[in-house]
Amino acid sequence: LFKTTLKQICARHDLSVTFMAKWNEDLPGSSGHIHQSLWDAGEQINLFAAAGSDTLSETGHHYLAGLVNLAPELTALYSPFVNSYKRYVPGVWAPLNASWGIENRTCGSRVILGPTDHATRIEFRQTAADINPYIAMAACLGAGLYGIAKKVEPPAMTSGDATSDNDPALALPLTLEAAVERLRGSEVARVVLGDDFIDHFIRTRDWECREYRKSVSDWELRRYFEAV
Repeated sequence: LFKTTLKQICARHDLSVTFMAKWNEDLPGSSGHIHQSLWDAGEQINLFAAAGSDTLSETGHHYLAGLVNLAPELTALYSPFVNSYKRYVPGVWAPLNASWGIENRTCGSRVILGPTDHATRIEFRQTAADINPYIAMAACLGAGLYGIAKKVEPPAMTSGDATSDNDPALALPLTLEAAVERLRGSEVARVVLGDDFIDHFIRTRDWECREYRKSVSDWELRRYFEAV
């Protein structure tokens, strides 16, 4: 609704707006990071906060583990378009792997230990402006709750530049086709979001990939039109 409203407002003023993840190769991408915390509804307590600690609570620790460990196989839900993956390149503050760190903006998930317990949260940095927020938030919440339920442990915390970490176990898929294949093979995705949704979503992304393979890009024309 927000995107549609903004496009209508811009049209009235002869302007255009885009929510593409990367509309210009010479500019940084457009992010859509998701900040999240889990609260006790009755007592209004932030369940991620660990009083007097320099890390997350046990609940927050396992929620983070679900987010991080499942990120590669859920990437298609976070980055649903061919263009989404133009943002997954070095040097533009977008994560290249399923890493985490405290106040580390090069990681896929950044733990933020606020000045008060209320501000403690996780910033999921993989998502861009092109997300379907309902799907992306459902995937994040499902992954986090799965981590809590199964007491999942995250990989080691990353200090320094996470983009230089070449651990294949943490690598994110770098194309929509690769991401769809990871989602297709994910048993956890079906547990978290259900067979009907996952099967339907995969069919739509398979179609998107087929349409893209038929297209001829400007880059190809510039590169090959006279050179071959």
